[in-house]
Amino acid sequence: MTTLSNRIQNLSESATIKMAKLGRELAAKGVDVINLSFGEPDFHTPEYIKDAAKKAMDDNFTYYTPVSGYPDLRKAIAAKLKNENGLDYDMSQIVVSTGAKQAIANAVLCLVNPGEEVIIPTPYWVSYSEVVKLAEGKSVFIEATAEQNFKITAEQLEAAITPNSKLFMFSSPCNPTGSVYSKDELASLVKVFEKHPHVYILSDEIYEHINFVGGHESIAQFESIKDRVVIINGFSKSYAMTGWRIGYTASSKELAAACDKIQGQITSGTCSITQRAGTAAYEGGLESVHQMRDEFQKRRDIVYNLLKNIDGIKVNLPEGAFYFFPDVTSFFGKSYNGKTINDADELSIYILEEANVSTVGGDSFGDKRSIRMSYAAAEDKLVEALRRIKEALGKLQ
Repeated sequence: MTTLSNRIQNLSESATIKMAKLGRELAAKGVDVINLSFGEPDFHTPEYIKDAAKKAMDDNFTYYTPVSGYPDLRKAIAAKLKNENGLDYDMSQIVVSTGAKQAIANAVLCLVNPGEEVIIPTPYWVSYSEVVKLAEGKSVFIEATAEQNFKITAEQLEAAITPNSKLFMFSSPCNPTGSVYSKDELASLVKVFEKHPHVYILSDEIYEHINFVGGHESIAQFESIKDRVVIINGFSKSYAMTGWRIGYTASSKELAAACDKIQGQITSGTCSITQRAGTAAYEGGLESVHQMRDEFQKRRDIVYNLLKNIDGIKVNLPEGAFYFFPDVTSFFGKSYNGKTINDADELSIYILEEANVSTVGGDSFGDKRSIRMSYAAAEDKLVEALRRIKEALGKLQ
């Protein structure tokens, strides 16, 4: 008899963390591994943000913080939502958490009862369905194909909603595909949600500034459904603050109070120094953010052209974030050195072992046909990684 709960035994290990771990283990043995598995910018946190953190320590911001976050940080978040997104929230609707991942978990655990359905378009970020498992909900998947640029239609959404549907979860820009929903595309989904007032919407907008098709569009801009929208956002991607662990929700006052309640029993308030850094980030403007975005776009174009020149790879041009999600089914059934590739996960392992490049198989993202490649790495690393991948795939017969 096991001592561990069914809850933890049913939970899958994060595929992105697993592949990054395997890559690090190889690197520890002296292997030159290029990591394209992790969703982490290779840029350093801007100096003005680090300076604010240093000042916070010198000013003795070293005590417990309010569960929902310092008031000045929540006011800065509300101001950002107003100035950048045209959205009206006050600080009572903002809950700061230890990363956007915790913000997602808070919201799902506060909304979803055992057995209730959570609608998730595929491909999706690996943790969405696992958090639903923790809440004992039921994930209902809608397939968004490459031909649709990985975006669902209003008709697909309508067909997926039942009286037992509680929540719809999606990201735009999307991890893992880089797809971005336009205002018109969101408006068509909103018309469906208007007919189903029992369905809440979790909008993961963590990549909003890594957007190559114009301004970010939030589904919360539609007043008819705004009180049912939970915005998830944070500082990790736009401000290169992954290790700082800071994210937040913006939602109705009722849900914000619930998130404060659950967080108060699990972690309490986010690190005081991190919060001071976050405040400085939002008060410091977008110059560094736009510089990083422009660099990501250059890298996207380089990788796109290299991927198009690999026989057997089918690839879309991402509109945002920093990932490619190419279809690799043409390699299934092929072999090298007695090893046959049966699916995308096995191909990802093959690429790691044969090319020393870490990617992530698509199964955990809800798409068995594809692999995810991050291009949040230096240009020379990306060029070398794609050279190695092309060479390794060329050996499969």
